[in-house]
Amino acid sequence: MAQFAVSGQHYLFDVQTFASVVLSNGGDAYEYALRDRTTRGVIDDVASGASELGVLVETTTTADDLEAAFAEAGVKFVELKESAPRVALPATHPLVNAKSLTLDQLEDYPYLYFEQEDDAPLHFAAEALAAEARHKGIACTDRASLSELIVALNGYTVTSGILVGISDGNALTTVPLETDVKLHLGYIVKVGAELSETGQKFVAKLEANLNRYARF
Repeated sequence: MAQFAVSGQHYLFDVQTFASVVLSNGGDAYEYALRDRTTRGVIDDVASGASELGVLVETTTTADDLEAAFAEAGVKFVELKESAPRVALPATHPLVNAKSLTLDQLEDYPYLYFEQEDDAPLHFAAEALAAEARHKGIACTDRASLSELIVALNGYTVTSGILVGISDGNALTTVPLETDVKLHLGYIVKVGAELSETGQKFVAKLEANLNRYARF
């Protein structure tokens, strides 16, 4: 029976990629898994072998610390695409038509983000510029709740801006964020491990999606 598992940081592009691989592989029997995790969860899944690879994002401000954490866990990061942080907003948000936004312009609106473990270091945050102070913050543990709350509360999050092919991305749009920080989109694998045929197919499709949809 075919088996394959991926862990990731709640990004939409890995969901679309995973679905494409499942459809492409077909077959009468298989056992697949797609796991939305905290950053530590993604690292632990790959290090333990529970998932063959983990989709993660480094930033120019977190890369050094994350690389140290990867090395300690026995995994390595493979970059596929550089992108830029964008603000994800409801399509009805008052600032949705701005050419670009600063965090100061957003301070009156709720900031939605993915919760990490209580003892997780700040560089494990899934969002760029997570260290910046916000007056209104709401932590979420799953993508659907975060998307729903952004719409319901006229809030925002900071993301890669890649909202493709998935229903809970339809109500959101993105605006460039004024920052010099860059995103490094890619995946981690266990050091010394070779990707399976399905793993290679996933990475190729992931890279194609990132090249197609990544925005600055």
